[in-house]
Amino acid sequence: MNYESFNKNTLEEEYIRLVFGLKLKQIRTDKNLSLFGLAKLTGLSKSYLNEIEKGKKYPKTDKIVILSEKLEVPYDHLVSLKLDKNLAPIGEILQSKILKEIPLDLFGIQENNLIDIIANAPAKVNAFISTIIKIAQNYNLTRESFFLAALRSYQEAHNNYFEDIETKVTDFIKAYQINPNKPITSKDLEEILIEEYGYTIDSEELSKHQKLSELRNIYIPKNKTLLVYNDINEAQKTFIFAKEIAYNYLQIENRLYTFPWIKFESFDQVLNNFIASYFAGALIIPKDNLAQKLTHLFSLQTWQPIQLHKIIRSYNCSDETFYQRLTNILPKHFNIKNLFFLRFTHKEGSPVHRLSKELHITQQQSPHANRNNEHYCRRWIAIKTIQDLETSKEKKSAYGIQISSYENSQKEYLVLSAATADPFKEKINRSVSIGMLLSPHLKRKLHFFDEDTFIKKTVGVTCETCAVQNCNERVAEPYILMKQSRNKEIENTVENIIQSYT
Repeated sequence: MNYESFNKNTLEEEYIRLVFGLKLKQIRTDKNLSLFGLAKLTGLSKSYLNEIEKGKKYPKTDKIVILSEKLEVPYDHLVSLKLDKNLAPIGEILQSKILKEIPLDLFGIQENNLIDIIANAPAKVNAFISTIIKIAQNYNLTRESFFLAALRSYQEAHNNYFEDIETKVTDFIKAYQINPNKPITSKDLEEILIEEYGYTIDSEELSKHQKLSELRNIYIPKNKTLLVYNDINEAQKTFIFAKEIAYNYLQIENRLYTFPWIKFESFDQVLNNFIASYFAGALIIPKDNLAQKLTHLFSLQTWQPIQLHKIIRSYNCSDETFYQRLTNILPKHFNIKNLFFLRFTHKEGSPVHRLSKELHITQQQSPHANRNNEHYCRRWIAIKTIQDLETSKEKKSAYGIQISSYENSQKEYLVLSAATADPFKEKINRSVSIGMLLSPHLKRKLHFFDEDTFIKKTVGVTCETCAVQNCNERVAEPYILMKQSRNKEIENTVENIIQSYT
């Protein structure tokens, strides 16, 4: 896929035309002239002037002279690329690379349509852009987080299921005679990388560089060498090799070269990284095999967590890979679409839990990332599993399940969570969770579901916004809620005073 629709020259020409059009429209409206009136004043056709204002045409020198004289505006001002202060944010956006980088085609938006929108309502678009910039600054929104948000929206728009990638995985399994009913190993995939794609696998070099201890692998395209950290486990190695196969089998050239990635050049690389990861997850956990096992699990009359663990351990994968694969299969094969996926990280001894990954299918369930200086609710099973892991040093992992009932809401979620230590970051632990809305449909699907079976907790979003009384897990006062309450009291008092005088 290629979403960089503009080449540099085209973008510059588009920008020059649009700036001239924006200026002309602003001058015309400041003088209370209609397009018809401007046409009558200058002798230029109304349709021609309309196309200039929309950024579709750039007038020749003689026409600019006419516009300059009739509108009493200096020629140099008209042709300058500098916009007035009230339109400056639009100019900055258009002159930057953002139009090249935003994956407009991904959401069915054509660049020309966007130009028309900007040209038709420059003041409103300017205000909107300024608002977005201010919000981004307040929430420390980086280019990286912007692209990841765009990718997440793309996943959610497709219920995180991509038939074309699933089909490619099925074709690959058939072409390379892989048994989808047996766990795939790193050796199986390493052989394909070496024999089919000419890879050299080096498990020694990366471990020599202490500063790179957080990296799992580096790919060197010049000689097809894959440097792999020698201390990764079998599941991690299998996933890395599966991603490399994806890049080659799908013929993806614009790619990232490290895992986890440390920088990117374009949205294409972020998108292609997702495609390769999706392919890897689908290869390690084939859809039909997983759907069959989940069907059996859901048919059980009582909740048997050991059966879920058996399913997870039947694949050569991490808990995170398995939980993420559930977000592909549950919406498509079981019509369970009201669900969310969360990954939290926590440094031991820190009061802060960081929401580092999230996905929301169908509904925008809480929580969300970028809560500035607020403390996420400690009643979530996602955080409790991390606490369980940290208080029991013998454990390599911790698991939990609960019904989360959101305060001031009728919605309840059945949430499963698993926590493990981060193998590459000292004293960092993380949990992955999947939550499913407790709808009548879900209860019919899960034969084992019985509310008395599972711990049920009323949860908030953050301590600062939570009204739950006598909460033993609270780590901060609900000052945001208290402020809202005070403002409401003031509002009601003022309203009563006004009413008393009428």
